[in-house]
Amino acid sequence: MQDAQKLKTTERRLRPKMIEGEHTFGTVSDRIGGITLKRRTPFGWFIGFGIGFLIVQVLMSTITYLLFTGVGVFGNNQPVGWAVPIINFVWWIGIGHAGTLISAILLLLNQKWRTSINRFAEAMTLFAVACAGLFPLLHTGRPWLAYWMFPYPSTMGMWPQFRSPLIWDVFAVSTYATVSLLFWYVGLIPDIATLRDRAKNKYFKIAYGLLSMGWRGSARHWHRYEIAYLLLAGLSTPLVLSVHSIVSLDFSVSQVPGWHATIFPPYFVAGAIFAGFAMVLILCIPLRVWYNLKDFITDAHLIYMGKVMLATGLIVVYGYAMELFFGWYSATEYERFMIYNRVWGGPYWWFYWLLILCNGVSIQFLWFKRFRESAFWLFIISLIVSVGMWLERFVIIITSLHRDFLPSSWGMYSPTMWDVSMFVGTLGLFLTLVFLFVRFLPVISIFEIRTLLPQANVHGHSEDFEENVIDVQDTEKT
Repeated sequence: MQDAQKLKTTERRLRPKMIEGEHTFGTVSDRIGGITLKRRTPFGWFIGFGIGFLIVQVLMSTITYLLFTGVGVFGNNQPVGWAVPIINFVWWIGIGHAGTLISAILLLLNQKWRTSINRFAEAMTLFAVACAGLFPLLHTGRPWLAYWMFPYPSTMGMWPQFRSPLIWDVFAVSTYATVSLLFWYVGLIPDIATLRDRAKNKYFKIAYGLLSMGWRGSARHWHRYEIAYLLLAGLSTPLVLSVHSIVSLDFSVSQVPGWHATIFPPYFVAGAIFAGFAMVLILCIPLRVWYNLKDFITDAHLIYMGKVMLATGLIVVYGYAMELFFGWYSATEYERFMIYNRVWGGPYWWFYWLLILCNGVSIQFLWFKRFRESAFWLFIISLIVSVGMWLERFVIIITSLHRDFLPSSWGMYSPTMWDVSMFVGTLGLFLTLVFLFVRFLPVISIFEIRTLLPQANVHGHSEDFEENVIDVQDTEKT
């Protein structure tokens, strides 16, 4: 019994630390809550927010010009009817997947390393879905008639075509956004109550008081909170798989060469998690430096995320190989020509090889401990992967459409300045929302970080608290 207990204690000591430094409940609340409750907002925050807000004006100008002029401002043509708007939609939806994965699936699997990164990963999900929703809405050309996509009571008998995966997209994305918002907000309630009790500003105290919904931290509140949080985690888990699978069905149910493939659902889901974790690293690495949060977002968190990125990246590379194999094995001249056109014979061949360089070659550095444990290299690789995942959507959509079955209908595609400004504008919107979130809400879950402290005494004793381990050993001897 003693040997087993010693072995267990040794394993705990060898386990990577989720919190660095000596912290108490009070210091955790001060460090994380202090980011929000500072009397003077750091000057750097104003610079970042100002840059994001200026880029949002580019988005607003583009939308205004689009509504007054029409969708002809985009580079869409025949045969490339789907172009940059749908590329950006799929890219943003993919980025939003990591938040739900970190929050829901890792929570159900009892992975402690999610604790420091789940809060802003969930926020990133909401912001990415908000950016994604703009593109199909504006791509239709008449966004004021978007309610036609919902089965509202219609005396004209006009109903959505439920056999179309485009309608499935509407319900999948709206459900995903709703459940993610509820999951994020429910997790915030205890921390908002902490900010309410610590806020000195009268207006902040009123706002946090309303948002905390009367939270007092009683046993009944915690009991109901845990039930609600687990239920929402259970609801969110299938959404991780279903949402991007349904997005992939937009392509795979068609007869277009390069799209008609059963591998698309798992291939898209793996790519979404791959891109999502890359964006989480892009956000959390500067965040831990600017706000001195290295004690809570430790090197162990970055290493775990790097490993997940490597695993999902290898699945994506396997998907690329299978696309080539399917084109050859199908013995269909259209599929074989699509592969030839995409890889080396077509005008967009260099997009494909740039994609392979970004998504296939760059992640191979993560096999090496030197790169996997370096915040700098993880940040660079994450930036390259984000570019590569955008290129992947470009290659899938453009190279499959611009040369289809009939040579007489072939055509070239090139984005216009309005395509570019729309995408850049959504990047500004995403950045603006991130800065607002960092300023007014806790970026890390305060109460979940507290549960990792030795003083937490979870379930009667803490696994990492040596004094409690000694007490347990003495009890077993007795």
